Amino acid sequence: MTTSINLSPQKPTPQKLGLTARIFIGMIAGIIIGALLQWLFDDSGDFSFSVFGLHVSTYTLLVEGIFNVVGSIFIASLKMLVVPLVFVSLVCGTSSLSDPSKLGRLGGKSILLYIFTTALAISLAVTFALLIKPGEGLNLVSESNYIAKEAPSLGQVIINMMPTNPINAMAEGNMLQIIVFAVLFGISMAMTGDAGKRLTSVFEDLSAVIMKLVTILMNLAPYGVFVLMAKLFATIGFDTIASLLKYFLLVLFALFVHAFVTYPIVLKTLSGLSPLNLIRKMRDAALFAFSTSSSSATLPVTMETAISKLGVKRSVASFTVPLGSTINMDGTAIMQGVATVFIAQVYGVDLSLGDYMMVILTATLASVGTAGVPGVGLIMLAMVLQQVNLPVEGIALIIGVDRLLDMTRTAVNVTGDCMVACIVAKSESELDIEVYNDPDAGISAEKVDFKHLDNNS
Repeated sequence: MTTSINLSPQKPTPQKLGLTARIFIGMIAGIIIGALLQWLFDDSGDFSFSVFGLHVSTYTLLVEGIFNVVGSIFIASLKMLVVPLVFVSLVCGTSSLSDPSKLGRLGGKSILLYIFTTALAISLAVTFALLIKPGEGLNLVSESNYIAKEAPSLGQVIINMMPTNPINAMAEGNMLQIIVFAVLFGISMAMTGDAGKRLTSVFEDLSAVIMKLVTILMNLAPYGVFVLMAKLFATIGFDTIASLLKYFLLVLFALFVHAFVTYPIVLKTLSGLSPLNLIRKMRDAALFAFSTSSSSATLPVTMETAISKLGVKRSVASFTVPLGSTINMDGTAIMQGVATVFIAQVYGVDLSLGDYMMVILTATLASVGTAGVPGVGLIMLAMVLQQVNLPVEGIALIIGVDRLLDMTRTAVNVTGDCMVACIVAKSESELDIEVYNDPDAGISAEKVDFKHLDNNS
């Protein structure tokens, strides 16, 4: 019997693109498609057709129809996971704490670091704005008006942190109330003995299932990112950006400096960890945040990044990351600093050194005091402007470009959340250094085999 030997060279198995690359491709493709749609069509519909007697434009069908529906479903699917993820993870983390005083240390360190980085952010923004003068010589007239909503007092925010109805808090997505209830529930489980241990195992299983669901949605992210970018760039007015180009570029510059200079310096100084590992491993979460413009919607991905890629133990990540998504507003603080100086220059108002110090103080405290309030960025800016007697209607001048800037500052915010989580975890000996230094950590967990749904998928 003869045996044939195949001497032909074996073709190498093609390597699939990683999740980061696929998300980036989806984002770039969406930007290109959206810009082309705006250039080729307008919302009156140059190319239209009739369906069941209805006159439908191609632009409306794509942008307001397909892109809007798919994008909204993608955002909703992410938000769907936020409440169960935060509650289950925080209960697991709290119930595993053998030292109750550790919870107080985690909270104190996290809040102090978030306030510190926010103060740095707005100080940096005000300094850059005073040097570059983005509003000098401009005579902008806004066709829209902005009516400032009244922000709650700090005392009222503290009172509102205690949930009167935990189920209602979960239904409304009130993150501070959810955190308080989950912490109390976890402490009670830890003090209950055998019953608490049995319930802890149930919550740990729930946590594993929820994290797998996060992984599934992450694999669908390139398509969601594509439609979100396509819709945004098909509708955004580039003429508005052109008129505010100096302000727009200055905010972007300050955001990049804070993310790539301030954060690495703070991380290296306080923990000794390599900043390059943090920046490299934040790519997926930052792209998610950029696409969704929502720290809350990105929270499942941020949590997965902190635990699986950065090595932060669940007992720390489950507390610091959700807290950061609620009160950490470094990107928003940068926008406020530049916007305040910009509006003052446009209206010809000279602010004193004391005024600028008041801007820094007000914006820093407001980042905690207005946590969880809808439209928090503009509410905080209105508070800052009122504090230094600037016209609040000046906010209307920058609303046109705020959507694009919001995307970038959300990416900065989630990076800050993970940086603080790493510093706190390192100080509490709750950071897996090997995972943090491993460039491939967490990558295998991102893959989902939709063809073979077994325990190893």
